[in-house]
Amino acid sequence: MLDAKLFDHTILKADATKAAVERICKEAREHGFASVCVNSYYTAFVAEQLRGSEVKVCTVVGFPLGQMSTRGKCAETAAAVEDGAQEIDMVLNVGAMKDRDYDRVLGDIRQVKEACGDALLKVILETCLLTKEEIVKACELAREAGADFVKTSTGFSTGGAKEEDVTLMRKTVGDVMGVKASGGIRDKETAERMVEAGASRLGTSATVAIVG
Repeated sequence: MLDAKLFDHTILKADATKAAVERICKEAREHGFASVCVNSYYTAFVAEQLRGSEVKVCTVVGFPLGQMSTRGKCAETAAAVEDGAQEIDMVLNVGAMKDRDYDRVLGDIRQVKEACGDALLKVILETCLLTKEEIVKACELAREAGADFVKTSTGFSTGGAKEEDVTLMRKTVGDVMGVKASGGIRDKETAERMVEAGASRLGTSATVAIVG
């Protein structure tokens, strides 16, 4: 039995309507999911819908490509927090990572963490675009920058979560950070495998079907 608190109930598609987001919030309240994860346009609306519940408001930043300027990411983060976001899922600058511009990557994460204030920060690595060595280094940089979680994927690139990547991420960060698996998790069996591999949070739009 998968705990509902493992799940970030997610709706990030460009055609997400207010009615669809409202339904997601209702489902999250009913099932007691960890959070509702949305684009920043809906942050204030979701905060209103979830008021009085234990479900957190999660907003993505620099999504889905990660190559927004650090100033832009920080501004987006600050605005989301002001609108009620309690968790921020930021996308790693994958190009800078591949250039081995580690100071830039570290600074990018660290400044967004500062902009989070008390909000929890998850760093989306987009593992499908990284080598195993780059995944390890990205996890180390996220940990050094003070992030709270590392996360596999946006779900909008060439691939999603893989068990071996989750295992590698957990091995790298140990118990000091969370590991979120997202992208392609559409059934209970896949969700269970990700938890067994080391995930402490799961992001999916198929949450109700998985826990139901």
